[in-house]
Amino acid sequence: MTKQAEIKLRLENRGDDYDAIVVGSGYGGSVAACRMSAAGIKVCLLEKGRRWKAEDFPTDRWKIMSAVRYENQNLGIRFGPEDALFQLHEQKDSLAAVACGLGGGSLVNAGVMLPTPIRARRNPKWPKEWERDWDICESSAAAMLRIQSSSVKFPIAKVMGQIAEGEFEESIESSVKLSVKFDVEEPPSNPPKLEQIRCTIRTKCQARYVIKNPHGTCQPGGISRKRRWRVYINEIDYITSDWVILSAGVLGTTEMLFQSQMRGLRLSDTLGSGFSCNGNTLAYVAGSAAPLKGYGLNRKQLSEIPYQDRPGPSISSSHTSSLGFTIQSAILPRAYPYLLFEGITTYTWPTGYQFFHGIVDRLKHFVGLGLSQSIILNAMGYDESNGKIMLDKDTDKICFHTPQDPLLPRKIKAFQKLTKKLGGILFMSKYRSTAVHLLGGCNASSDSSGGVCNHKGQVFDPKTPATVHAGLYVCDASLIPCSVGINPSLTIATAAEHACRYLVQDILEYKNKISPGVAAVDQNQFSVTGKNLENDNASTVLIKETMRGYVGGMPCTVHLKMKMQSQNLKSFDKRNWFIGEPHPLLRGKAGGYVVFRAIEKEKLHIIDGETDLCVVDCRTPYTQYMRYRLLVAAASGSRYILEGKKIMNPFHFALYAWRETTTLHVTFNQVAPSGSTGTVLNLKGELRVSFLELLKCFISLKGNGRGRFVHLLLQTLLRTYVLQIPRGTRENFTVTDSYDKSYPSSTVDDIRTADGFIIRCRHWRNPSLLNRDKLLGPILLLNGYSTESYWLPTEPHDLVRTLLEEGHEVWLLQTRLHPLNPANNATIEDIGKYDIPAAFGKILEVHGPSTKIHVVAHCVGGLAIHIALMGGHVSATHIASLSCTNSSMFFKLTAMATIKMWLPLVPISMAILGKNKILPLLGKLKGSPRHRLLKFIAQYLPRYERCTCMECEVFSGIFGNTFWHENISPTMHQWLNKQSSTKLPMSAFPHLRRICNSGFIVDNNGNNSFLIHPERMAISTLYISGGRNILVTPETSYLANKYMKLHQPSFRHERVVVDDFGHSDLLIGEKSHEKVFSHIISHVKLAKQQGNYLNLRKNDNKEALDWGIEQRPDDRGDDYDAIVVGSGYGGSVAACRMSTAGIKVCQLESRRWKAEDFPTDSWKMMSAVRYENRNLGIRFGPEDALFQLHEQKDSLAAVACGLGGGSLVNAGVMLPTPIRARRNPK
Repeated sequence: MTKQAEIKLRLENRGDDYDAIVVGSGYGGSVAACRMSAAGIKVCLLEKGRRWKAEDFPTDRWKIMSAVRYENQNLGIRFGPEDALFQLHEQKDSLAAVACGLGGGSLVNAGVMLPTPIRARRNPKWPKEWERDWDICESSAAAMLRIQSSSVKFPIAKVMGQIAEGEFEESIESSVKLSVKFDVEEPPSNPPKLEQIRCTIRTKCQARYVIKNPHGTCQPGGISRKRRWRVYINEIDYITSDWVILSAGVLGTTEMLFQSQMRGLRLSDTLGSGFSCNGNTLAYVAGSAAPLKGYGLNRKQLSEIPYQDRPGPSISSSHTSSLGFTIQSAILPRAYPYLLFEGITTYTWPTGYQFFHGIVDRLKHFVGLGLSQSIILNAMGYDESNGKIMLDKDTDKICFHTPQDPLLPRKIKAFQKLTKKLGGILFMSKYRSTAVHLLGGCNASSDSSGGVCNHKGQVFDPKTPATVHAGLYVCDASLIPCSVGINPSLTIATAAEHACRYLVQDILEYKNKISPGVAAVDQNQFSVTGKNLENDNASTVLIKETMRGYVGGMPCTVHLKMKMQSQNLKSFDKRNWFIGEPHPLLRGKAGGYVVFRAIEKEKLHIIDGETDLCVVDCRTPYTQYMRYRLLVAAASGSRYILEGKKIMNPFHFALYAWRETTTLHVTFNQVAPSGSTGTVLNLKGELRVSFLELLKCFISLKGNGRGRFVHLLLQTLLRTYVLQIPRGTRENFTVTDSYDKSYPSSTVDDIRTADGFIIRCRHWRNPSLLNRDKLLGPILLLNGYSTESYWLPTEPHDLVRTLLEEGHEVWLLQTRLHPLNPANNATIEDIGKYDIPAAFGKILEVHGPSTKIHVVAHCVGGLAIHIALMGGHVSATHIASLSCTNSSMFFKLTAMATIKMWLPLVPISMAILGKNKILPLLGKLKGSPRHRLLKFIAQYLPRYERCTCMECEVFSGIFGNTFWHENISPTMHQWLNKQSSTKLPMSAFPHLRRICNSGFIVDNNGNNSFLIHPERMAISTLYISGGRNILVTPETSYLANKYMKLHQPSFRHERVVVDDFGHSDLLIGEKSHEKVFSHIISHVKLAKQQGNYLNLRKNDNKEALDWGIEQRPDDRGDDYDAIVVGSGYGGSVAACRMSTAGIKVCQLESRRWKAEDFPTDSWKMMSAVRYENRNLGIRFGPEDALFQLHEQKDSLAAVACGLGGGSLVNAGVMLPTPIRARRNPK
């Protein structure tokens, strides 16, 4: 192979994808890559190890130690490079050895190529479909590998041929063919041309798992072609393709599928089953007198010793016994540490020769006497193929149990016979199984109940028995369903040839469907690269972050691994920073896992994630957001989306900076399966980063851009909290008359109140509903303090439009505190005493005195309607229902608003205003110096959110923030501040201050004149609060709802808290019509069905029956017809029914608890508890304790012990079995 080009996969262009990806380069993967490449398919071959050239192989004992990776599952230790040439896995009494590098097992094995024995092909597990073309595929594989035998019979072969006769019952010497070039042969007639090969090879690139492409979920931008599969190189980076061929060897392929299964890929339950070690047993004979020449040569000897006198290839003789096994002799390479074979990992036969033989042998060699004649014996046979490969979920590593080998005693006996003939000492492996030929784990079968793949290598989808995952293949030794009894290299290559016949056809047909007649073009037809998926020119930072908290009230932990990467650092200048544009190094991808035991027992793995540590929203230019979006998958197949954001406001001089930068507000939503109509999970909560975890995060930063990253992150926080420079501004929207033209037409009625003030009422009717026989009842809308909440010309779905569409007639009261007709001297009590009764009178005049009116009120409007009702100014008989948002007869403020009302800010403001208490808000309206002074002060008062709009700053300075800016549209914000709220009557503020400080409605003098009349509130009520406190807390609606249920229990009373909304944005928000208005409309509809809604509770007090029969000590010698063990609900019923039928029954139980025996205090309770902790291995308390607690891992189980079983301690609740449970297939 020639290296023509070196291609690097850029992280930002994950679209560098392929038609097919082959994972692993052994006999199976190489065949698959070659056949697909020759067919013109764009292939990428991934190899965990490195490319080993001839000069790279270890030639002495010191070098070979650096080429070994050793993992001991028993001791939990591992050492050596992960891409070492030799990979040794020790577990219990077994040792498995595999190779790692470009070429797979062919790098280290002897290259013995023997045809698959008939016995293996007749095994019931062997796929019948393979037999149709097995011989043809075997010939094709042999031709590709160019196997041949040597014309020279080497010393070991001569000796073994002489002594094998008579040592076995029957022995057949097999002709050993190897994939070794012994002579110069003519090249094949039609060799594949280099330009035909279309394969990119990436070494040092370990594939971890594969998942189906989420198709747009968390999809990075710029990718127009969506492939079917993702192959993950680590938890973040992946390559996409339409076909994935897993050829990473038995352990590698099985581990990849286990890891994929943990991320939601449905696989057969037989995954890992059918594991075979091919009956491998190794032995070492040392000190023989026969001319074996069993040691390899060094480079100097290789040039001096003639070809026919050399030891020969690693294996040059093979003898098959009729007992069912094959023994091959092998030479020992010079680089191997012989002492491992002479006592460290072996035991001797005959006994008495131990470790000292190897030391003596080394000393003889050191003084020039030469090494003794030695030989390695490798026996292969037919084990039971009932081994098991598993994934240890605690360590995330593969573990295995080797199969039973019934021929092991016979093979040991054969070794002993050969040793007697050869002379010397037999060193037998201490391991029950020393496996170098691993098979199975992803067995080929006819359906998913018998294996993981079909005969083509396609991976089954167990949804139905024969369904497969389109585009996912296995093509290596893990397909072989049973031991083959000989070297399996040719068998593996043959199975790969068989699979490739279907694979290549499958790919070409698929490509013709999506792009008929179009052939892919690739300038680099063949390349080998040892680079990882990184861009050397990019600035990269790797971050680990752990967050813990509660989601939906349940504990949740997120372990994140983030990769921030940017290639265009130089293009980001100071101008970008000045306008607030986030730096690209603060954006990246995320991987890791989520522990959420309440939802899924196993880990939830992040299969796609994005993170941005500096998000800018034009609606909130002073606020910085850190956003996370994670797509997580469970082993059950369910997928979830965890979205979160950290919100950083420059509030109170960065006093909340620590809490805001370490608190992630998250939502956890389940992705609904296609075609599903059921309810999906939707949870909310908070996760936090502790100081220790944050310290670990910064210490563990890796990458060439970590210094730059820290600098940029601190720079953004400095700008947010200290400098408080906005990032951009709101767009300058021009609100035109087109909004008013498209709005439903209305009439305006001027109404004179009882005290002579002129107020206004807007009136809407839906023209399409005028001809209906019976219109729905009228609805009166009451605004908050000086702001419009219902009539919103810029919003397509405001409450007025929504109610008109429902068929209601809408009336909007514009009180004396409205900007269009502001009063210089007014109180909230005046609105309840004069304005609202006048509006009711107008509506009753139009519709008749028997009309019932639905009322919807917000903020101060809600206070005023309660004053009107409880003050006796409006009769409840005229009201059909009452819906209030963030107001009621109670008015509880946030801590910040409470402090502002408690301080003498309102009296000072009144003193500044003087006689003219109407404050012009619009910037172009010139006010008096007093007005300008008050607006100047208001702009600098603290608040939750700041705004670049001057009118919004003044309004929020006086009231506090009345809405979250992110919840309202830019056009709404522009209209509200530039056209609607142009004037602010301040005269009612002293009364509002008295209500706020009292916490409930009071009259203008501060007297409690209203709450003492609950009898006047004989109406149905709905109280709505915003869940994200900003001005009025949800306690306002909670207290009101409790008050109404206590004093008016015969009416319907509801309370709703809407998450993510603040105060006014409940009505003026972009999504108010989706999340808020439906509650109001539902309440109005239900009010028509007004009746008695008393909560009736059923009291079904039942006494538990004690059917236990007290055991007499003198009954122990008697026998019984039946014995019942346990006396819970099941045992008691059984004993009772049998006893009443005249059957002699004995019921066994620990003890009987009388009424006076039950613990009545904490000290007695401790003696009635038995606690067992399996994690710590501790247990205490009496064995017959009443309460039995069992703790294991993250679970706790509690059971009762005593005559009566669980009935002794549980609540005795008896409910019928639900239909859903009775219809369960189980």
